[in-house]
Order: sequence, then C-alpha cells, then structure tokens
Amino acid sequence: MPKPSVSRMVHYVSYGTPGGEYGSECRAAVIAGVPKKATRARPATTVDLVVLNPGGLFFNQVCRQDEETKAGGTWHWPEIVED
Repeated sequence: MPKPSVSRMVHYVSYGTPGGEYGSECRAAVIAGVPKKATRARPATTVDLVVLNPGGLFFNQVCRQDEETKAGGTWHWPEIVED
C-alpha cells in the first residue's frame, strides 16, 4: 500500500443525502496535508483533503482511510481500471 503524501490523488467517499435522494459516491480528492507524527487522535492513515465536487471544493481535515468498506466520509486509493 502506498504511503500518503501531499499532492497525491485519492478518492473521497461522499455521505449522500439523509433522505437517500443522492447516494454515496466517490469524488476525486487531493491530499493537502499528512500528519508529521502519528498520534492516537490522528493516526498515520488520516489526511487533510481538498475534495473536487461538481458544485465546488470541499475541505476535509483528519479524514480517515478505509480501503475495505469505503464508508461515507473516508478516503481510499483509486481502483485500477482496465481497458
């Protein structure tokens, strides 16, 4: 698994709307910050993101990584797409 670093592109998973009108979706995001030293409050797999939404930018600090369930409000490495 790659190590998170500033300027890397990742996927942010949106929450969707509470009423279900819009589901959870992957959005492009850029890592804007990584912790210098992991702590209990800020594990090494958390990053600060700039999320690129169709309606504008969203800034998310201390966003946790989730490669397995890809739950809303988390980030993961982009999947490899085959032609």
